[in-house]
Amino acid sequence: MSLLTSKLFSGTMGGVIALGLAMGAQAQTVPLSAQESDPNVMGWMQGFPPPPDKIITQPDSHYFSFPRLRWSVCHLREFLPTEEISRGIGAPVPLSYPSPSDFAEFRSQIDALTFTPQSSEAQMTWEQSLYANYTDGMLIMHRGEVVYERYFGCLEEDGKHAIMSMTKSFTGLLAEIMVAEGLLDDGALVREVVPEIGDSAFASATVRQVMDMTTGVKYSEDYADPNADIWLYSAAASPLPKPADYEGPNGYWEYLQQVEGEGKHGTEFHYKTINSDMLGWIISRVSGKSVTELASDRLWRRMGVEQDAYQTVDGKGVPFAGGGITAGLRDLGRLGQLMLNEGRLNGQRLFPAKVVEKIRAGGDRSKFGEGFPTFGAGSYTSQWWVFHNDHGAYAARGVHGQTIYVDPTAEMVLVRLASFPQAQNGFIDPTSLPAYQAVAEYLMAR
Repeated sequence: MSLLTSKLFSGTMGGVIALGLAMGAQAQTVPLSAQESDPNVMGWMQGFPPPPDKIITQPDSHYFSFPRLRWSVCHLREFLPTEEISRGIGAPVPLSYPSPSDFAEFRSQIDALTFTPQSSEAQMTWEQSLYANYTDGMLIMHRGEVVYERYFGCLEEDGKHAIMSMTKSFTGLLAEIMVAEGLLDDGALVREVVPEIGDSAFASATVRQVMDMTTGVKYSEDYADPNADIWLYSAAASPLPKPADYEGPNGYWEYLQQVEGEGKHGTEFHYKTINSDMLGWIISRVSGKSVTELASDRLWRRMGVEQDAYQTVDGKGVPFAGGGITAGLRDLGRLGQLMLNEGRLNGQRLFPAKVVEKIRAGGDRSKFGEGFPTFGAGSYTSQWWVFHNDHGAYAARGVHGQTIYVDPTAEMVLVRLASFPQAQNGFIDPTSLPAYQAVAEYLMAR
């Protein structure tokens, strides 16, 4: 096994995502279509036992390389330890649907919608975009009603799917709720909330700088560099037994304690996952609860969801606040609707409206830079992406194509779960974002 390959398997979800990125070049060179790479067509893990070449395991198999990832995104707890985000024992609150005939008409008309992808002159239909982006699940809600719902690949109605970095938006939302309720001071220094952070570069950052990822911390995600920080982080976070000669940090929080500085806090936005895990530690310290317990208490138990969610943990049981959640499609739609309704759902207020008002307003656009050309002139705040477009849209986004897209003007919530071969939304945005706009305009016209 090569050095790079061995490092790919050293981590938990951070390493999992890194593996998807590292395999991107191969996926680009020899791509299989969405239909060809469908896990049911590929035959992954089918049979008792499956054929040896169809078995996907951890750590011996590249379980998050394409096309295996198209099966693995629905089966993460079979590879990694997890903690439950409990929905409690109450009955779920059913989602609202149009009549069967109207629902069928919505699907037919939406599938036939056309749009022009970014930097292209050729039109594409909505349905074509689903396959182009390796969609596993798509749900669209308009004015609180589900008008479109489809499942592909590994995902079924009662299934769950990894949401990757959309997890960050859960963490950021919980922090913003605590700020709005006066439980968390976003102007406090990290060292004042978590003294154990010691001499880490995080110590002198404010909580808000962590929330908005404007910290000046050193963290490289250059996957081609075997000595990049991502591999050290992945090794620290791995729930698997450490090698006998391992001398690095053990767990997310020990890694955060040794982060060095790079640049000045508060000057620029840099998308670095370690901010999310620092924020997870902060809100756990202030609330006295793990991020899984907090998400259950403040969201999942009160939203009327259908299914428990779950979140991967490191070797010490610390949940991965930057990317570890797996959840059901409809329940993610409920979360999007909660955001659209500014904290209200099923006739109850779950958190103050100013939480969503703060997120919708976005961050400092001058700090966003030009590193996301397909996204546009947006911003980032409270671990949410803000488009600053004519519709005031904002989103939770995750690698391989995960999104909760909230369009307040169109009164639309869109959730997509996907297993795109390459772990970069820059490959997906050119078709996805114009498609979302086309659906929003269609719904508004109705």
